[in-house]
Amino acid sequence: MAVDLRSRIEALKSRGVEPTLALVRMGERPDDLSYERTAKKRAASLGLSTKPYVLDDLAPQAAVQATLQSINYDKTVHGCLMFRPLPSFLDEKALCNMLSPEKDIDGISLASLASVFTDSSDGFPPCTAQACVEILDFYKIPLVGKHVVVIGRSLVVGKPVSMMLLRRNASVTICHSRTENLPELCRTADIVICAVGRAHAFGKEYFRAGQTVLDVGINFDAAGNLCGDVDFGAVEPVLGPEGAITPVPRGLGGVTTSVTMAHVVQAAEAG
Repeated sequence: MAVDLRSRIEALKSRGVEPTLALVRMGERPDDLSYERTAKKRAASLGLSTKPYVLDDLAPQAAVQATLQSINYDKTVHGCLMFRPLPSFLDEKALCNMLSPEKDIDGISLASLASVFTDSSDGFPPCTAQACVEILDFYKIPLVGKHVVVIGRSLVVGKPVSMMLLRRNASVTICHSRTENLPELCRTADIVICAVGRAHAFGKEYFRAGQTVLDVGINFDAAGNLCGDVDFGAVEPVLGPEGAITPVPRGLGGVTTSVTMAHVVQAAEAG
């Protein structure tokens, strides 16, 4: 993906177009700062520009609206990544829907999500959801007719990735905190996608040999170490040599960042 992106970025620059990603951040949350550093580093390695917009963590709704509106009208900005969750006193849904679909490269607006649920090619799907599909494709994991269990029903990962896999003719079961007999159900799957945001929530009793497991969770354990939703150390031996699991860190996160950059390039090409 990186080689292809670099050549596409160079082609855009030869036409006088500087692909640019706006990064909207409120306050100094450590996870936001970490992701911002990663995004900037990845963008710089590809030759893609970034434009930070930093607001106070007590900034009112009107200030965030004005920032997003300025990005919508700025023709030099091709994509926007707004770090979430936003502070609870803000109307996050309204702010997400303010972003122009053409610049909504992380699929946070209803207009973008509608394209995922209606099999439309308009807009962009959420980057993490697409990263799951990209990893399965890269490792040539069969999808047609396979049973995928998705644990998590958010609009960030769970629901959109389920729709994207249905489009690829997988059979998808969406699970959540109230699903009965979840360990037994997970063991029936060919592929399990864990996206609930709870450290080590899924141990070896959820899995069997030969499965492919995608761990979307980004959490911290009791010792302060970065970890996923899956207890990697306990689960990896259960999967065996025919199975596979993404680690946390150095798993889906890097692919998600690459997908983000690819969406910016695509938006610049379309603009």
